[in-house]
Amino acid sequence: MRAQRGATATATERGRDALRVALSFYVANGLSVAFGLLLISGGVHLALGTAAASAAGVGVIVSAPPDLPGPRRGKFWQMVPSSLVGLPLFFLVQLLHSAPLRLGLLLVPATFLAFVAMAWGKRGIPIAIAIMFSMIFSMATPAPTGMHEAVERTLHFGLGAALYVLYALLANHALNGRYRVQAMADLLLSLSALMRTEARQFTPRDDAGDVREVPAPLLGQLLGAQAALADQLQATRDIVLESPRTPRRQRLAGMLVTVLELRDMLLASELDLDALKSHPGHAAALCEMQRILEELADETAALADAMLLGRQPDPVRDRRAELAAIHLDDDPAHPSAAARGPTPAMLARGLASRIGHINDEVLRLVGLARGEQEPNLAVVRANWQMFVSPTEWSLMPFLTLWRWDAPPLRHAIRAALAIATGYAIAVLLPWGSHDYWILLTIVVVLRGSLSQTLERRNSRVAGTLLGCVVAVALLSAHPGALAALVAMTLAQAVAHGFAVRKYLVTSVAATVLGLLQAHQLNVGMSPTFGLFERVADTLIGAGVAWAFCYVLPSWERSQIPSLVARCLTAQARHARLALGLGQLRAVQSSPELEWRLARREAFDSLSALVQAAQRSLSEPRAVQPPMEPLEHLQAHSYQLLAQLSAVKSMLVLRRDRLTPAEIEGPLQRAAARIEANIGSTPTTGPTMPGSAAATTVAESIPLPDPFDNDVSPWLLRRLDMAIGISAQLRDDAARILQTSPQEIPKTA
Repeated sequence: MRAQRGATATATERGRDALRVALSFYVANGLSVAFGLLLISGGVHLALGTAAASAAGVGVIVSAPPDLPGPRRGKFWQMVPSSLVGLPLFFLVQLLHSAPLRLGLLLVPATFLAFVAMAWGKRGIPIAIAIMFSMIFSMATPAPTGMHEAVERTLHFGLGAALYVLYALLANHALNGRYRVQAMADLLLSLSALMRTEARQFTPRDDAGDVREVPAPLLGQLLGAQAALADQLQATRDIVLESPRTPRRQRLAGMLVTVLELRDMLLASELDLDALKSHPGHAAALCEMQRILEELADETAALADAMLLGRQPDPVRDRRAELAAIHLDDDPAHPSAAARGPTPAMLARGLASRIGHINDEVLRLVGLARGEQEPNLAVVRANWQMFVSPTEWSLMPFLTLWRWDAPPLRHAIRAALAIATGYAIAVLLPWGSHDYWILLTIVVVLRGSLSQTLERRNSRVAGTLLGCVVAVALLSAHPGALAALVAMTLAQAVAHGFAVRKYLVTSVAATVLGLLQAHQLNVGMSPTFGLFERVADTLIGAGVAWAFCYVLPSWERSQIPSLVARCLTAQARHARLALGLGQLRAVQSSPELEWRLARREAFDSLSALVQAAQRSLSEPRAVQPPMEPLEHLQAHSYQLLAQLSAVKSMLVLRRDRLTPAEIEGPLQRAAARIEANIGSTPTTGPTMPGSAAATTVAESIPLPDPFDNDVSPWLLRRLDMAIGISAQLRDDAARILQTSPQEIPKTA
């Protein structure tokens, strides 16, 4: 019976996950792109015929990669570059269709220039891919019979691209409101997952176990979840914080601000957890806190589901009374019960209180979604542009690209050489009728890091094999023209929608789309040879992309020193502003705004470091960065953010229980000491053992009950621990920088 209930619960959860995917913003975006393709191709077919519709469809496919959910501001300039650059390249490939050598001489430098666009980061990647698609799909068309047909086909290509740019602007405007809700719901689901990971830390310690402060696997999951959330937060900011003029948009913006506060409170919730676990009899209290955290995570996910379904969220109950009932008796025989440190009862009440703040914010989230609370937008009302990504194109990434050790430059050279090799192989192959498939595989597989390329390689090969099976099943049913068109439209929707989220799904859909298109263009011919040919081409292209990862590599180790310096600088600035008293006078003040910007940079810099460390695990061991001190630095950065979040909560939420005269001096001194420790990248070795101890002063401070007395001593304890962690951070950085990037073996 229990097994049956478990299977039912699993099936229900899988169904809920499938529904969340179906209602997500990336699926909505994929459907929008597919509808645009269907609308433009069908319209051109009715007006100008089949050949024109085919070329216009290629124009749509080339223009589509930059069409991602985003703000309305800057959408035009995000869409136009790929069409403007792709049009002449499409035409040149048409002219050189029957001249393999000259076509190769065009492909290689054009590939280099296209991949240079990746210097603009996430904004440049889809444009680079789109430019490559313009050449590759031009190769996929039948060779033109003369100049007239090449010009005509190019004009039809341009017509499709221009119509799609116009369509994308209108569709993004129409879907903007839905994208706001979907992006916010997706962020809440990620926040719910982070809550569940945090709740796992409240698992009681076995009396016979010797568990470290934070188990390494769980800490890695927390860091990974925080890094993913930081990326997702910025994408959501760009959409939700754009022109929040209506009450509905303002509620979503208020929910986003609340999520930011919740992230800080989740960080602070785990403080003193290990100290409590060292006391006997802690299990019941921790189990109760864990249960409440998991229920809050469930309610956050339920709120996201209601938003996706367009329903009014259900009200949630306040768990403050349950948290207030949690208590732990002091053990007089235990040495920690002495006055020199917090007693078990104090620790348990402190943890429960911090979970209470999480409870309050979840209540606020639901209240905002239900329209029962008004959003507090004073924090960013006059400064929206400071929290969103710029939409203007700057020449700075291009001007700073021309250094031999610049990763985007090396990747552009690497991609050009890989395309040259792949094209040479394609020309020499005995079948050679679909040489573009090898190049297409190289373009979608080859990435700037070995880790990303390996993931794409595996997904591309597996997706092609699965896609071939699906395509054969569809073709064996002998679908009519309408059924084939519907199948291709759905394949385009899936291929575009999952391109960033799950490339395996995209690869399957793209293979189905390609084989169905080939069948439509070659009616009456058996698709069997084409099927096996595409599998072979995929294996060749994936192998070439993999091999060229080792040509002019940009190993993550070479980027670690700059990422470490950025992380330390961001942590020091965040500490200086978080410990300042001036920003408490009014939330609209400049210091408060500066602190929020500093907090974002602190999380973003740590996220970049965590992601680089994770990618480096796929690289050869000889070129990996020193992982042990790198893991320590990530953990200590996480802990410093947690301590400062706790201090900030005290300053904001419990100022009436603080004595300003007692804390102003320590706040300034703590900020100065943290600045001295990590304000600049260390160039010497670590300090002597014991110099980074965090408990010397803290243990000497008498700690009264935080709920009945002044909490200034507790704030001083947090400051002392933050100073100690900052010293540990400096030692970690010094150990990392002892290994110079110049010692990395060079690969030709």
